[in-house]
Amino acid sequence: MVVKVYGPAYASPKRVLVCLIEKEVEFETVPVDLLKGEHKDPEYLKLQPFGTIPVTQDGEYTLYESRAILRYYAEKYKSQGTDLLGKTVEERGLVENWLEVEAQSYHPPIYTLTIQILFSSKLGFPRDENLIKESEEKLAKVLDIYEERLSKSKYLGGDFFSLADLSHLPFTQYLVDQMGKEYMIRSRKHVSAWWDDISSRPSWQKVLQLYPAPSKN
Repeated sequence: MVVKVYGPAYASPKRVLVCLIEKEVEFETVPVDLLKGEHKDPEYLKLQPFGTIPVTQDGEYTLYESRAILRYYAEKYKSQGTDLLGKTVEERGLVENWLEVEAQSYHPPIYTLTIQILFSSKLGFPRDENLIKESEEKLAKVLDIYEERLSKSKYLGGDFFSLADLSHLPFTQYLVDQMGKEYMIRSRKHVSAWWDDISSRPSWQKVLQLYPAPSKN
């Protein structure tokens, strides 16, 4: 059964796509245009009652929330492709730890920057420069903690690439490319090396090639 992934142009669904590629799982994509409000269509809301992306359909089995989807497919196909969870309970614990750090500490400020800098004009509200400054300061503090962690460990969860690293790819790509804030990564030696490593993976390069991000103009 081919997995359907909804909304491939946007960042959160790209987490799912890169995971499926790493796990060698066949998939197809279904476009959802957020700027046209397609995520609020009644048919879409039957799949995702909160009206967000991504959604995956695997036969009759439907999931939403990108990190839950990552965990599901990494576990379901644990024996094939890249091991994204770790081989021991302790390794899995660290992967889950840093996946939660990404969700709770890293994602909120970088998401705010994304909306304010890339999408505010399309969504019809002015940029809030104070909020942008505040969010960048919050993200900088998180990245300082990452720098310390990555000075002792090649990847966030240990010495292997995992969901903890993978989950950072889409929004950090926005940060270094469309937002023009690459200095936040490059000013931190170990974060910079980590970013070069994870962003050069063939799976991520394939996602970027197949599903370019919406322009900010």
